[in-house]
Amino acid sequence: MDNTLRHAADAPPPDMPSSPPPRAPQPPPAPNAQRPPMHASTNANRITYLVLLALLLAAPAIGLYPVFVMKLLCFALFACAFNLLLGFTGLLSFGHAAFFGSAAYITGWFVKSQNWTPETAILAGTVGAGLIGLVVGAVAIRRQGIYFAMITLAIAQMVYFVCLQAPFTGGEDGLQGVPRGSLFGAISLASDTAMYYFVVAIFVLCFLFISRIVHSPFGQVLKMIRENEARAISLGYQVDRYKLLAFVLSSALAGLAGALKTLVMGFATLSDVHWSMSGEVILMTLLGGVGTFFGPVMGSSIVIALQNLLADKVGSWVTVIIGVIFVVCVLAFRKGVVGELQAWRERRHAAALQAGGRKA
Repeated sequence: MDNTLRHAADAPPPDMPSSPPPRAPQPPPAPNAQRPPMHASTNANRITYLVLLALLLAAPAIGLYPVFVMKLLCFALFACAFNLLLGFTGLLSFGHAAFFGSAAYITGWFVKSQNWTPETAILAGTVGAGLIGLVVGAVAIRRQGIYFAMITLAIAQMVYFVCLQAPFTGGEDGLQGVPRGSLFGAISLASDTAMYYFVVAIFVLCFLFISRIVHSPFGQVLKMIRENEARAISLGYQVDRYKLLAFVLSSALAGLAGALKTLVMGFATLSDVHWSMSGEVILMTLLGGVGTFFGPVMGSSIVIALQNLLADKVGSWVTVIIGVIFVVCVLAFRKGVVGELQAWRERRHAAALQAGGRKA
């Protein structure tokens, strides 16, 4: 009896086999399915960027007005800086004009009144905008959603009234006749061609810098905060520090755009720091595509081109026309122009992979 019980205990249960059944061999995946879907889109993006860079470098030679393109690039950089905060961090600011305009005033004052070289004045304006962003961000990131947006708007209005009343800003007249100076005291930026290539170089470097930020581990944490802030907190990330750093970077880049704009146009006015400028950069970003790299550039190109084309024909009605176009684009392209193009290309590529899998 003991031997029988011992053998019964050692035996495996009847419904649990001692070894798993052999697994049937799986057919190899189709050749098209082995390629990651991102390779084709990455190569297409690189080719597109190279073509656009070549077009920028050749713009003065093919007859494009350099001042118009420089203005477009300044606002494109402004929109890219705002997109870093809204598109990749999920923070909507109604006060980015404070950083754009304050850097414009700081740069113009140092160049005109203190005879600083353009690169040092631009650096001063960028640092000044970053410091203002540090103060605003330290207060605003304590709240979320509409409360965050309204705090940024309130502080931006305070900056506006400072620029209106401060003695060095020129009041309602602004700073007029700001010279471009000489780069490093040696290269004159008085000609539009020299200033154009200087602006192009800064824009390309800043665009690559923003791309590096987004693709870095820091940028991945920002995306996680945008998608699920509670989960980021549960994983041990100090989300307020990440949001504050993103806010400071965005404000500094916005200030750099304002500083360049002052040197390009030769003036800084209250419109640069007015709340309508914050609304304009929001319009540019949403029109091109939030959370995309090229979307803010496309949106700013559309808005600046329309303003330049229609300003002398319809006057103040250009704002109404741009508003109507914005409403139509939002209803037809919910992800923005570039966002919808990217979504269409991804759907087409997925359909091609699915068709290739069926044939295999």
